Amino acid sequence: MNKIASFTVNHLNLFPGIYVSRKDFVGAETITTFDLRLTKPNDEPVMNTAEIHTIEHLAATYLRNDKIYGDKTIYFGPMGCRTGFYLLLAGDYESKDIVPLIQQLFTFIRDFEGEVPGAAARDCGNYLDMNLPMARWVAKCYLENTLLCIKPENLTYPE
Repeated sequence: MNKIASFTVNHLNLFPGIYVSRKDFVGAETITTFDLRLTKPNDEPVMNTAEIHTIEHLAATYLRNDKIYGDKTIYFGPMGCRTGFYLLLAGDYESKDIVPLIQQLFTFIRDFEGEVPGAAARDCGNYLDMNLPMARWVAKCYLENTLLCIKPENLTYPE
């Protein structure tokens, strides 16, 4: 079998950033998949499931309520390796196009207080696996170390 595209990325040279992972076509519509890489693979500690789960609930809620991207958000969810998230948007985008959106999203997560949306037995199949303080800390680190000082090398996959 052929390697899938995400397994061809050199993870030894991959830093936190916002990368276009792939573009797919459904009829006339382009679906852009973004790799939101929060930690350096195989170097920094991975995120635990509780903060990943919390970020996923907050991000999905924020994105689907965004005035511009709400109707374009197809999916937001974690990578199996626990170093980041995938964001799928309807439309043909480049990484630089969504930097403001991702900055706003992670500012929202960093500053969020209160009950995590959907963190109840009726709404979620594993609602107890949440950690808002760690989710806020992860968001703060991604903002300060990557998003607010983003460079071209954080927007294009390494060779």
